[in-house]
Amino acid sequence: MKVAVLGGGPAGLYFAISMKLRNAAHDITVFERNKPDDTFGWGVVLSDETLDNLAENDPVSAERIREHFAYWDDIAVVHKGVRTLSTGHGFCGIGRMRLLILLQERARELGINLQFQTEIDDPRPFMAEYDMVLAADGLNSRTRTTFADVFKPDIDVRKCKFVWLGTHQKFDDAFTFIFEKTEHGWVWAHAYQFDDDTATFIVECGPETWEKFGFGDMSQQESIAVCERIFKDHLGGHKLMTNANHIRGSAWINFPRVLCERWSHENIALMGDAAASAHFSIGSGTKLALESAIALAEYLHTEPTLKEAFEKYEDARRLEVLRLQSAARNSLEWFEEVERYLDLDPVQFNYSLLTRSQRISHENLRLRDPEWLSGAESWFQQQAGAEDNAARPPMFAPYKLRGLTLKNRVVVSPMAQYKAVDGCPTDWHMVHYCERAKGGAGLVYIEMTCVSPEGRITPGCPGFYKPEHEAAWTRIVDFIHQETDAKICAQIGHSGPKGSTQLGWQEMDAPLKEGNWPLLAASDVSWSEKNQTPRAMDRADMDMVRDQFVSAAEMAERCGFDMLELHYAHGYLLSSFISPLTNRRADEYGGSLENRMRYPLEIFHAVRAVWPNDKPISVRISANDWVGDEGVTPEEAVEIARMLQEAGVDICDVSAGQTSKRARPVYGRMFQTPFSDRIRNETGMATMAVGNIYEPDHVNSILMAGRADLVCLARPHLADPYWTLHAAATLGDKGVTWPDPYLPGRDQLYRLAERAEQMTGKV
Repeated sequence: MKVAVLGGGPAGLYFAISMKLRNAAHDITVFERNKPDDTFGWGVVLSDETLDNLAENDPVSAERIREHFAYWDDIAVVHKGVRTLSTGHGFCGIGRMRLLILLQERARELGINLQFQTEIDDPRPFMAEYDMVLAADGLNSRTRTTFADVFKPDIDVRKCKFVWLGTHQKFDDAFTFIFEKTEHGWVWAHAYQFDDDTATFIVECGPETWEKFGFGDMSQQESIAVCERIFKDHLGGHKLMTNANHIRGSAWINFPRVLCERWSHENIALMGDAAASAHFSIGSGTKLALESAIALAEYLHTEPTLKEAFEKYEDARRLEVLRLQSAARNSLEWFEEVERYLDLDPVQFNYSLLTRSQRISHENLRLRDPEWLSGAESWFQQQAGAEDNAARPPMFAPYKLRGLTLKNRVVVSPMAQYKAVDGCPTDWHMVHYCERAKGGAGLVYIEMTCVSPEGRITPGCPGFYKPEHEAAWTRIVDFIHQETDAKICAQIGHSGPKGSTQLGWQEMDAPLKEGNWPLLAASDVSWSEKNQTPRAMDRADMDMVRDQFVSAAEMAERCGFDMLELHYAHGYLLSSFISPLTNRRADEYGGSLENRMRYPLEIFHAVRAVWPNDKPISVRISANDWVGDEGVTPEEAVEIARMLQEAGVDICDVSAGQTSKRARPVYGRMFQTPFSDRIRNETGMATMAVGNIYEPDHVNSILMAGRADLVCLARPHLADPYWTLHAAATLGDKGVTWPDPYLPGRDQLYRLAERAEQMTGKV
């Protein structure tokens, strides 16, 4: 093949090398706009895994690269004057210029033609002349722009400002993050060694801080002088340096996250930053480029046609790219919002930083640095008021709300059972809730229990409005208190516009086929075209429903519940007041957030007045309507939480969505946890995280990073009522309480877990 490579960076050079290794007869030319020894970065970071991949593909260049690597195993975080060191991370760095020179030398050895100082404004002449063209022309790819209608790039310019500098100060013992508070706000640095004499030193800050310093109006040398002053305590008298003198101004930029819908067109393919970019904070951009180069070169020799090779390249690499971009997005968003975490204790701040991308989990940290994690776990237990401060996973730390003390941080989330008869819980509920209380969780929620017959979601939903309801719930609560050390929370609510529907395993949210009851809501907005239109509540309706909430709370107290939750989420009655999607009122209960919160807060105050002072009340909210600015946004959810906090709500149960059929949620592991994180760390309010949390690792990571105070699991507890006890056995924690009749089963479970660990090693 006659191949043109547009761009002589690592991606382009390594693709050319990989092609030539597979067939020496290829005629390959690399075109680069800069000189051979020009480079505008400092060091690049690779992992041990990537080095192994390079060695398998081309042992010659891999060995030369390896000879010039600076290795480190540690990450240091400097925060509040404390330097925290953790180990076991396994990275290596090399100067970008050195890497390019080594790849250029290898390319020449293989007979690849390198043409420098060649500007390419239009790739189309090359497509006509060459059999195949690779566009590795960087973040500002002209190829991508030329065929934007085909590649359909999504370019998201992020908000933080950064400048890429170097220094002769040594950072050869650890990849180092430094956070400094200045007169204009926080500024931080990412520093790592890449050769014997030089380290990369990336300085980053938020846009407000950048504006206050006036960096945009400075020359590069003026900007560097300010950065030297900020980080003088960490530079050991060494200067900061730039190699971007060709750029006018201060050389600060915003990171553009690039993702293209397609990576190929006719006989041209994109690679590296031209196709997809990964934020520098996870150091995977060069890794992506080199591994993509290997993959495409391989497919061009195993697939029968260029088209099929391109298709396989995109299919095979896209998942890995998306996975890394997801981790990179998590990481860059953490840095964008880092000021919300800077008041955390250095131990928790370090943990939060290490796990920010979600690629490193709690147990993964234990494998990397068991000593540091053990100390962090002890710190967490001490902060929680544990009696012995022993190193135990955070999920087993106690938690106190008013007069309520929970034995651990695991919550059985409310899950509708649809098994009530005329609002009355049955033996099904007795078995269901008592089994989960025996299963080890600190707090067990009952499903949303309705304040009136008309407030039910379905005919199978339970209530707090008849004497027989009180007797049935009391029986359940008494058993849990007598036979377990779990606590139990009553969630009360009113279905509003989502009422009078079929059971969950029938047609979800669809109206009953017969026997429908009238609905109430903030406005006459139906859940869907199929559902009946609710009546907009007048003041008399509001008084009636408020009194029903009060009566339900009083019944819950007589039943002996330890805690109460008001359901203000998921499109039910009180949610219909909060969300602008369903609140169209023109009176004092509609319009502004203050007005939309007026009635929900009235309900809370009325309930709080009759609920015992030593028992806590939580409120569940939908922190994102998933429809953009037309609905509740994560930003507005923070203000909702502030209003609840000021009113006296003890903890916010942070859910999301289910408020509109228009919602377009973004699912994934722990996908709603960022909303809890934001509320907790911007308001100081205690929170519960919920949503696709299913592993002990998830629970421990969320708690240890300070993203929530309690963690709710729903579906895992449907599949396994003893989820918490089983998690303890998996983690080797023997401090949990089992029911006495089950102790032989406990002992066998621990023996089997220990035997499995001895045979296979702990994973």
